[in-house]
Amino acid sequence: MNDKLQQLRTHIDAVDENIQSLISERAAWAIEVAQVKRAAGEAECYRPEREAEVFSKVATRNQGPLADEDMVRLFREIVSACRALEQPMKIAFLGPEGTFTQTAALKHFGRSVRTVPLATIDQIFHDVESGAVDYGVVPVENSTEGVVGHTLDSFINSPLKICGEIELRIHHLLLDASGDMKAVKRIYSHPQSLAQCRNWLANNFSGIECLSVSSNAEAARRAAQEPGTAAIAGNTAAEIYQLSILASNIEDEANNATRFLVIGRHVTQPSGNDKTSLLITTGNRPGALYRLLAPFERNGIGLTRIESRPSRQGTWDYVFFIDVDGHAHDQPMVEALRELEAQAALVKLLGSYPKAIV
Repeated sequence: MNDKLQQLRTHIDAVDENIQSLISERAAWAIEVAQVKRAAGEAECYRPEREAEVFSKVATRNQGPLADEDMVRLFREIVSACRALEQPMKIAFLGPEGTFTQTAALKHFGRSVRTVPLATIDQIFHDVESGAVDYGVVPVENSTEGVVGHTLDSFINSPLKICGEIELRIHHLLLDASGDMKAVKRIYSHPQSLAQCRNWLANNFSGIECLSVSSNAEAARRAAQEPGTAAIAGNTAAEIYQLSILASNIEDEANNATRFLVIGRHVTQPSGNDKTSLLITTGNRPGALYRLLAPFERNGIGLTRIESRPSRQGTWDYVFFIDVDGHAHDQPMVEALRELEAQAALVKLLGSYPKAIV
């Protein structure tokens, strides 16, 4: 073997040994942290603000050659494994196995959790509320297809809090069991995924039947079982159902991304880089929306999103979902909320939480 190559491998082995030793040391400290928490009567092992701080520091310290996203992903798995020593967690997601929501849950919590597939967004809210699972992950908006109304509507009567957000770049793959693109006679996928790949499908599979199913994972399951069938889905589904990748990145918009919310029963403390989500109702009168937004402008708070949904309480009555920069404990936000409560019929704090990190 080349002497230079052997020397380099010896250096790598020494670094690996050092990394392994440091990971074991970190795990030992995590166990001690858990013991201190239990002694203080603190049962919660997942602290979103603390983990956001850790990953933000990782990205800031990173000098390459690995990208920030890759470095954060490595540290997230270390944190996930250490957290599991303290208390294994159950995370509900919109199933079945292999959906982008499961991918988002694993991106946020790492792989040392148990992910629990549930059939509907309502079930996720129910199981988090009842304590059957620790947290839930639900989709809330896509950069090309817009908001997921069912998720927003679920917050109207739910006591749950938003504890975090996940931004997932959506790359669609064309998958099948044979590995032969010419064998494809029909394509299954979720309606949104079909819409996001509309132009690519028209250019590459004109005349081929495209059928909507309940999820990309269900499409992948069918592709694994039905000859002549392909699915549009992601890497997680390809792995679970052992499908071949016929084509990659077939989405029409290169920057296609979906935002997910982490929902739980606990309030999240400030991380230093937070977002706050609010549900607001007001009377149907001229200038009402302007008056709702004015307190944020007066207190120098940036508005990042606003959506309206029917209130279901009366004809043409609406609720507004608003995302703003900052945490509810920040003084400008305290002042804005005080002013807002004097103007609105209802102000419901859905949660303050760390902004998504790569």
